[in-house]
Amino acid sequence: MEAVLLQDIAGALGYPLKDKQTLVKAVSTDSRTITPGSLFVALKGERFDGHDFVGQCLEKGAVAAVVDRSYAGPGAQEKLIRVEDTGRAYLAIAAYYRELFNIPLVGITGSVGKTTTKELVWSVLSRRFSTHKTPANLNNEVGLPATLLQMDRTTEAAVIEMGMSGFGEISLLSRTAKPTIGIITIIGVSHIETLGSRENILKAKLELCEGIGRGGLLIVNGDDDLLRTVQPPEGVRLRRYGIDCGDADIIAKDIHTDGEGTAFTIRYHHRDIEAFVPALGRHMVLDALAAFLAAKELQMTDDEILAGFSAYMPSGMRQKMTVKDGITYIEDCYNASPDSMRASLSVLKERPGRRIAVLGGMLELGDYSLKAHMEIGAFAEKNCDILYLLGDFGAQYMEGISGGARLFQDKQSLAEDLKRTLQAGDTVLFKASRGIALEDVSRAVMK
Repeated sequence: MEAVLLQDIAGALGYPLKDKQTLVKAVSTDSRTITPGSLFVALKGERFDGHDFVGQCLEKGAVAAVVDRSYAGPGAQEKLIRVEDTGRAYLAIAAYYRELFNIPLVGITGSVGKTTTKELVWSVLSRRFSTHKTPANLNNEVGLPATLLQMDRTTEAAVIEMGMSGFGEISLLSRTAKPTIGIITIIGVSHIETLGSRENILKAKLELCEGIGRGGLLIVNGDDDLLRTVQPPEGVRLRRYGIDCGDADIIAKDIHTDGEGTAFTIRYHHRDIEAFVPALGRHMVLDALAAFLAAKELQMTDDEILAGFSAYMPSGMRQKMTVKDGITYIEDCYNASPDSMRASLSVLKERPGRRIAVLGGMLELGDYSLKAHMEIGAFAEKNCDILYLLGDFGAQYMEGISGGARLFQDKQSLAEDLKRTLQAGDTVLFKASRGIALEDVSRAVMK
C-alpha cells in the first residue's frame, strides 16, 4: 500500500478530522498484522469482534481505529473514527484508495470459472503490465478491499474476482473496485438455494455493471443461454465470446486436447490464430477467449496474449494434474456445481485408457440438489468407465444411474478400493465441493 493521509481516509468515511500530518501506511482488519503506521478496521464476524482488539492495536502503533458508533472500549477519542458499519467503512476506504490509481481493472464474476478466468487474464496481462490480482479466491466483502489495498505505485493493471451469495453483493464489490472491463463467465445454479432461479442469478451477476463507468466494456459468454440475451446499461460496451455462438465477437474452433493441454483456433476479426492452453477442457477455451478480449481492449498483441496462455498455471486444487506410476490423477476438489461437474467429466472423457471418476457431493443446491445429482450421475455414467461415489450425495447420484457404480460411505474404504483398482494407463478424476474435502481420498491414494 502507498502511504495516504489519515485525514483523507476519514474524509472518505464522512468523518471530520483536522489532523493533516498523520500518514496511514497499511490498513488491516487483523490485529496480528498491525505495525506502526497502520489503520485498524474493527470488523465483526460470526465468531469474532474486532472491537475486542482495538486497545491492543493502538498499543502496537496503529495510528487510528475504525469502530462502530456504539464502541465504548479503550482508545483515545482522537484515535477513534466512528462509523455506523465498519464493514461498509472498509469497502469505502478501499473505494477511495482504488480511485488513486488510473489503471485498467478487470472485474470477473460468474457461477463457474471465476478463478480460472482471473488466472488466465492475469497471466496474459502480465506479459505487458505489472498486474495485481485477487489472491486465491478472496472475492468477498473482506477479501476484495484487502486486495485493492495491496496495490502500490508499481501496479499498472489489476484483475479482481467478485463472488456472491445473494442480491446486492456484486453491486457493493463492483462499486468499490470500479472495473474498466467486466467479465461474466456463466450463469449456472450455484446459489440457486438463495436466489431461486437462474434468471435471478443473472440479475445478481449483472450488478457488475454498476461499477463500470461510461465507455467501459462488458465481456460475456455467448454460449450461455441467458448471457446471450444480455444488453448492458447505456454507455457500457458489450463483447461476446463463444464456441457455438455464431454471432460472437470471437469464437474458438478445431479444439483438440492431449496430455499437455488444449489446442484450438481463435477466429477474431476475420483472422485465424492458433492457440494453446496448458490445461484440459472446453471450459478452458472459453476462459481463454474472455482473456483474449480483455487483452485486446488494452491493445495487446497476439504474441503477447499467446505467451500469456502458455504461461498459465492452475490455481489451488483446480484441475491439478499429476502423473505417478503411469496413472494420471486429476484433482479438482476446490468446488463443484452441475456446470463444473459436466466440464470436468467432459475432460475425463477425452483421456486415453480407462477413465475413472470419484465424485463427492455438490453443496448449496437446496431443493434442486436431488435433481442435480441425479442428472450428473447419468452424465458421469456416460463419460467414464468406472464410477466411485461418496456418502449421502453419492446415493443421490445413484438415483440417476442405470448401470453400476461403487458407492462408499467413508473415504478410507473408497481409497482402499480405488488403490486396488488402479493400473498404469488409467486416468482418475476427483471432483466435489470444497466442504467434502475429497482431496483426503486423492492424497491417500497417491501417497
